Amino acid sequence: MLVLGIESSCDETAVAVVRDGREVLSSRIASQIAIHAPFGGVVPEIASRAHLDCLDPLCRLSLAEAKVTPQEIDAIAVTQGPGLIGALLVGVAYAKGLALALGKPLIPVDHVHAHIHGGLLGVPENSLYPTLALVVSGGHTNLYLMSGPTSFELMGSSIDDACGECFDKVAKLLGLPYPGGPHVERLARSGNPSAIPMPRMVSQKSRIEFSYSGLKTFMANTIRSEPKPIPEERVANLCAAFQDEALGQIVRKLSEALLRAPQAKSIVVAGGVAANSRFKALLAERIAVPAYFPPLSLCSDNAAMIAAFGYHVHAEGTARGETYLSHRWDAYSRYDYAAVTR
Repeated sequence: MLVLGIESSCDETAVAVVRDGREVLSSRIASQIAIHAPFGGVVPEIASRAHLDCLDPLCRLSLAEAKVTPQEIDAIAVTQGPGLIGALLVGVAYAKGLALALGKPLIPVDHVHAHIHGGLLGVPENSLYPTLALVVSGGHTNLYLMSGPTSFELMGSSIDDACGECFDKVAKLLGLPYPGGPHVERLARSGNPSAIPMPRMVSQKSRIEFSYSGLKTFMANTIRSEPKPIPEERVANLCAAFQDEALGQIVRKLSEALLRAPQAKSIVVAGGVAANSRFKALLAERIAVPAYFPPLSLCSDNAAMIAAFGYHVHAEGTARGETYLSHRWDAYSRYDYAAVTR
């Protein structure tokens, strides 16, 4: 089964073709980093207009790369949320029109759950479930127990800020370019994480929750008190200490989650922070079960994860008798757009 995936939830326009939820035939991403860099973050109106400009040519390019015609596509999956409302509207409207024109099923996909399927691509399913699935990005820090490809039992989430958002804000406080996470990681490699005592957020072992607001405030106050300009060695130490506490919090909560769900055979990590090499090293050092990370191209927002998850949503829905007809999407739209704006 060939599924065309469309992603436009934030500042990346993406289209992909995936076979049977496993084999990526094409995955194209148009990044808007350069557009938003002068503003130090994503400007929703600019993001929406950029999606409008490139979505159709990107779709044609992805189909050509996969060597399939639009008529050969079996279903279309599109991000329904969460995300920026204007950006989501562009992707959903395009997908609805395409599905209606081709007479193909249209599959609504949850962006956060889809991230996990980006991490699952290439992982042998017969040795995977049940698994702990972690989404760590600029907008989300969620931990799920998965017993199957569409089963998501939320075990814990951030009570305030997301981990990736905290990385970017700390980078901005240090005067590093946008997006800041990769620059913090790069500088941390030459720093000493023990040089600066860091507060421990959500220290109670019994709480499988994440919190980054206090850590961000601590870094803001520390950086503000530093003499200017801050010496390069001191910046590297600040980055290393912050990074180890930000990621260490997640590792501690994963250890507790494994005690509560001993049946979990593995950990799947997804989202932009999954690209962090220090994160991979910490999990390898401190967690006993195998941890799977997506390739770098599938860590950030992409459409391969949308198509892969869409395949499983379609298979499960079809078994229940759902046809995913595009003309019924008004109901989906009313519900999802209301949820996005809450």
